[in-house]
Amino acid sequence: MSDEEREEELDLTSPEVVTKYKNAAEIVNKALQLVVKECKPKAKIVDVCEKGDAFIREQTGNMYKNAKKKIERGVAFPTCISVNNTVCHFSPLASDTSELQEGDIVKIDMGCHIDGFIAVVAHTHVVQEGPVTGRKADVVAAANTAAEVALRLVRPGKNNKDVTDAIQKVAAAYECKIVEGVLSHQLKQFVIDGNKVILSVSNPDSRVDDAEFEENEVYAVDIVVSTGEGKPKLLDEKQTTIYKRAVDKNYHLKMKTSRFIFSEINQKFPILPFTARALEEKRARLGLVECVNHDLLQPYPVLHEKPGDYVAHIKFTVLLMPNGSDRITSHPLQELQPIKTMDDPEIKAWLALGTKTKKKGGGKKKKGKKGEGDKADAEPMDASTNEGAAAS
Repeated sequence: MSDEEREEELDLTSPEVVTKYKNAAEIVNKALQLVVKECKPKAKIVDVCEKGDAFIREQTGNMYKNAKKKIERGVAFPTCISVNNTVCHFSPLASDTSELQEGDIVKIDMGCHIDGFIAVVAHTHVVQEGPVTGRKADVVAAANTAAEVALRLVRPGKNNKDVTDAIQKVAAAYECKIVEGVLSHQLKQFVIDGNKVILSVSNPDSRVDDAEFEENEVYAVDIVVSTGEGKPKLLDEKQTTIYKRAVDKNYHLKMKTSRFIFSEINQKFPILPFTARALEEKRARLGLVECVNHDLLQPYPVLHEKPGDYVAHIKFTVLLMPNGSDRITSHPLQELQPIKTMDDPEIKAWLALGTKTKKKGGGKKKKGKKGEGDKADAEPMDASTNEGAAAS
């Protein structure tokens, strides 16, 4: 990248960019709060997904109304609600009748952007009153502890491989597995899947370039943990409803329906992921198939572990600021009573690391907004032990 290009690329050195990230984060955190409240027995999953997306559209629509130049804003990743052994990307069409049930372990995944500056979040909630116990508590505690460790290792000077190794160690401490094939990406303006990535599990089939984290970068740290094998499978391509335009690909589509749908996608969703619900449903199903077959769209498949396995998902957005790491998306966990207790000294040492850099003024912590930043530092990983409470 030339110096001129680097100057043009807006990053966290611009206070306006930081503000846009934090505004997007505030909206997505509130949207997540709303969706968690809607996760009740008999709630129709598609209705809950729609409420999450509608809230983000409404809130972002109220911002920058009077800006001199038009500022794009809205949903950066459609609301997904993946239940029990379903791993990710379940955001059904309007005709789907799936409902939540008492005791379901629900993964909520969503994203918001303002001017292309993206804040994403994922959270795991069990549809029940009172504390979460047993293996459900183990898998949520494993994902949360892995996220807390990752927060402390995604920092300038550290390497992506450091994070991959550490989160696997955390999952193993809870006798769980990190799910294969999940990537944590660097975020840039209008780029939800930047080139710098953190691999969830390193194996011969999936290799990524070594990368060192640098100041003023932004990452979506994505942790998915399973009580099963952590090798999810695609069971039904028809469940896929989330796609992203592959901007580097072109092809002259044969079917009129495909051309109609593709034109609608280029108009409404030229860069960021979208749900097929936002398109005309009858035409969409046919048209999307040809678009995917010719690589014009990148599908986000719905993956599953085996029935009876529990999967937990925690994702957060972190800004690598000069004064330390600022986690801008999160949601408090339910009370957890895991079977496994975490007493590994190396993991405890990672959790004891601060997230702020001791620089000017004795390194005093800046107070973040409620629900942001350092709130995560003070949250214990599980209810039975307070090992994480003193972290940082």
